[in-house]
Amino acid sequence: MEFDVEKIRQDFPILSRKVYGQPIAYLDNGATTQKPRQVIETVRKYYEQGNASIHRGIHFLSEQSTDTYEKARETVRRFINAASSSEIIFTSGATGSINAVAFSFGERYISEGDEVIISEMEHHANLVPWQMMCERKGARLKIIPFNEKGELIFGEYEKLLTDKTRIVAISHVSNTLGTINPVKEIIRKAHERDVPVLVDGAQAVQHETIDVRDLDADFYVFSGHKVYGPNGIGVLYGKEKYLYEMPPYQGGGDMVDCVTFEKTTYNQLPFKFEAGTMNYIGAAGLAAALDYISVIGLPGIRQYEHSLLEYATMKLMSVPGLRIYGLAPEKISILSFLMDDIHPYDAGMVLDKLGIAVRTGTHCNQPVMDHYRITGTLRACLAFYNTTGEIDRLYEGLLRVIRMFG
Repeated sequence: MEFDVEKIRQDFPILSRKVYGQPIAYLDNGATTQKPRQVIETVRKYYEQGNASIHRGIHFLSEQSTDTYEKARETVRRFINAASSSEIIFTSGATGSINAVAFSFGERYISEGDEVIISEMEHHANLVPWQMMCERKGARLKIIPFNEKGELIFGEYEKLLTDKTRIVAISHVSNTLGTINPVKEIIRKAHERDVPVLVDGAQAVQHETIDVRDLDADFYVFSGHKVYGPNGIGVLYGKEKYLYEMPPYQGGGDMVDCVTFEKTTYNQLPFKFEAGTMNYIGAAGLAAALDYISVIGLPGIRQYEHSLLEYATMKLMSVPGLRIYGLAPEKISILSFLMDDIHPYDAGMVLDKLGIAVRTGTHCNQPVMDHYRITGTLRACLAFYNTTGEIDRLYEGLLRVIRMFG
């Protein structure tokens, strides 16, 4: 069946906006995605007709709100094929999820002299929490390097695994290079030593079909706002065997069973890790977003976005003096690039005046910039509502930048 991008674009109100008199070409989807009407209407309707705190009351609105929240949890479970809804923890986002695991797993399983493995291409959200945990516990952080194409060097990863390794934390997809990492093989190799693996899926769930049981991931995290859902909601998937043993990251209402001044006992999963009034409306919006892309179909989305990536790569490589960072054979529709000595901020400002939204800077990924000995890049991240016409506009805009600064 033909992928009808024009029909899809009609579901996204913001794409009809004009910026500086130009139709907006939104190519900053790696930072956040736009929201379809189905998500916007779900959130609006909740506030207008169903708003009440969950797990708190026996009145109609509270029970209805609780039911909606728990149905959203089941939607997430189906979307990533988790074994049980008790393995789905709602958080503030991928960053909140990683921090929760780094703290709680660290408290339970990490001792002085232990080792944690991450990669050289990690987003700061999957680097800094592990650094903080290692400093707190006296553990050591070890780094998997990547090659000039942006591929992890698997042989070096194998060398890093030792009897002291306690966890591996790895991005499924690089937010700067677009590389799709071989997480299934990374997990398999770690499990040979009974080492659990956390996968940061913030840049994967909107592009790839995720099956946590097929991957055999021990933890998998992602954010709602990067998968066409609301901000401030995220997911932590964890195998029950770890979630049962890990202490809660935060204390407060709803995560408790019995509270006295002498001792507090904790609630059952998944509520043990959901302290306070959770973002129940965000959860409903996230469920609407996952339902939306499920109807369109991730296989079709992946195929269409791959065609956009091929077209954009061809166009950008024909721009004089332009270099793309991240040319792994297996990658999603992310393009990070520089043009000779033109500063990315200068280029980004010109593109903005042409109605073209791209990201400039380090993309919360300074070690990648250090690897290439650069200070930052321009980044265009393509989604299934983008078009070849928008890529043509980016190409023409870059040629204009060269005429101005080259």
